[in-house]
Amino acid sequence: MEDIATLSDETGLEVLGAEPSMGATAFMPPNTDFAGSTFKARMEQFKYSPLKQADTMRRSPRLASPRAFAASKAGSASPSPRKRLRLQQHDQTEEDGENTVKQEEDSLESNISTAPKLKKRRSTTKERASKDLYNPVNNLVDSLRPGLTLVCIGLNPGLMTAATGHAYAHPSNRFWHLLHTSGITPKKHLPSETRDLMDLYQIGNTNICVRPTRSGDGLSKQEMEEGAIVLDKKIALYKPEAVVIVGKGIWEAIWMAKKGQKKFNDPDFHWGWQDEEMQLGRVWEDGHLAWPGAKTFVATSTSGLAATLTPAEKLAIWRPLGDWMTAKRKESEAASGKLVEA
Repeated sequence: MEDIATLSDETGLEVLGAEPSMGATAFMPPNTDFAGSTFKARMEQFKYSPLKQADTMRRSPRLASPRAFAASKAGSASPSPRKRLRLQQHDQTEEDGENTVKQEEDSLESNISTAPKLKKRRSTTKERASKDLYNPVNNLVDSLRPGLTLVCIGLNPGLMTAATGHAYAHPSNRFWHLLHTSGITPKKHLPSETRDLMDLYQIGNTNICVRPTRSGDGLSKQEMEEGAIVLDKKIALYKPEAVVIVGKGIWEAIWMAKKGQKKFNDPDFHWGWQDEEMQLGRVWEDGHLAWPGAKTFVATSTSGLAATLTPAEKLAIWRPLGDWMTAKRKESEAASGKLVEA
């Protein structure tokens, strides 16, 4: 029994004096009666007993979420009042910062969504065309001389007209067709006969602008204003009996030049013969009207692009001028003793 007691005492001292290993528990049961138990039973009290796996798998609070970690820290130990105040102030500062950032983001999004979008103004076809630097050679010359019965005034030479030197040369232009069907000429002539009209019928030709363009939109407002002034001086120099304005746009430029206005706003506009005070080429000398100007007739454009009026409507507008020219031609032929060709 002494040996057993000594072994028990030694064993107990050894176990109690050792550091328990991780995952196991070694203990000396209190009030153990070594004398009343067998050696095997006493040894069973010191047998290795593993803990449950759930108890050993302890998560580190550092791996948890910030809020959970903060909650575990707060719950594990109650902070002092001063520390608790600092924590509250810190949390409030973070919350205020988050709110400020959110407000700034919301404000930025609101400004972006509500800010008016500046639309880039698109230039018009006329503005783009008027800036066209393409300037082909103009082979068309004026058909002008003193004593003409009628002068046809166009807008400006088109590309084909400028290249050939023949007025209204493009096949789509109805000028030569209307000249014949309205009665201004007794037969239909070709563009190549432009200058022949002066000898045949005393009919001349000129334009308000000299520079050739692909279309009438290629002319600037300044070119039209300057062209109207030059045109009036031409008519005053050659003094034809009448002129025909081939297109309302040409007449608008002439009207604005005569009235000194920047916009055409004539409420009394009408096709055909115009009032005497609006006749082209009026000459004043010493405050007196020396020449009343050429009788002025406003007709439609003959361009194939001018489709506002039907061919029948255009012919109806041109016909009064044709009747006047037919009468003048008969007078001239009667005076010369020639047979009048109807």
